[in-house]
Amino acid sequence: MVEFSKNNGVGFLTLNRPPANSYNRDFIEAFGRGIDQAANDPEVRVVVVRSALERFFSGGADVKAFAENSPDVNMAMVRRAHEVFNSLAKIPKIFIAEIAGHALGGGLEIALACDLRFAAQGEYRLGLPEVTLGLLPGTGGTQRLPRLIGWGKALELMVSGQTLTPEEAHRLGLVERLYPDRDTLAQETLRFAETLARGAGLAIAHIKRAVYEGLDRPLEDALRLERELVEALFYSEDGQEGVRAFLEKRQPNFKGR
Repeated sequence: MVEFSKNNGVGFLTLNRPPANSYNRDFIEAFGRGIDQAANDPEVRVVVVRSALERFFSGGADVKAFAENSPDVNMAMVRRAHEVFNSLAKIPKIFIAEIAGHALGGGLEIALACDLRFAAQGEYRLGLPEVTLGLLPGTGGTQRLPRLIGWGKALELMVSGQTLTPEEAHRLGLVERLYPDRDTLAQETLRFAETLARGAGLAIAHIKRAVYEGLDRPLEDALRLERELVEALFYSEDGQEGVRAFLEKRQPNFKGR
């Protein structure tokens, strides 16, 4: 259901549960194992989350399974999904969602849990339509979407169940980059990921930590964290190598330490 692979410093988590990559508890567990593989592989510096299916990134939670299960069983799956999705923010590697098909409900929540979202133009939709089932986006959507696009528009989308075209999602800042087609998306996402993988991995990890932890702190506390992190980089091998390389007019050789 979720395959981990890697090449040239980039890891790939490929979702493959036809027909729509709808997820149940087994899918969430498989996704969690893939995340662990990527997180623990020292050769992987950037991770792309993508779909093997043509029409879907992910259609979200398996509604049929929800109907068959008790509320207690459903909530156990939701709690586990929270654990798995939350882990992405704590891993010092960049996760990029590569979206070229429907990303709906929990499927969009997978993308929202990633650090960046790149998409292709196409005839598909993105959104959190759980309200149409009498539910709410329960695996992070009510919290991550407002933090990304602002609470007013996020609230409007969630209470109406409205979905977006890729172009609309890009205009709102829901996806950071939009490419003309699936092939260009894959090529440019890989190009970006490989560039990051060759870059200053320790600095990238510290930037990610500063952003995620800082947003949840008062400004003065967040600035204190920023000072602590930049001080650590001044003392790091990468920080010293980067400054030397700049002065010597050469490409730096970053080692992630």
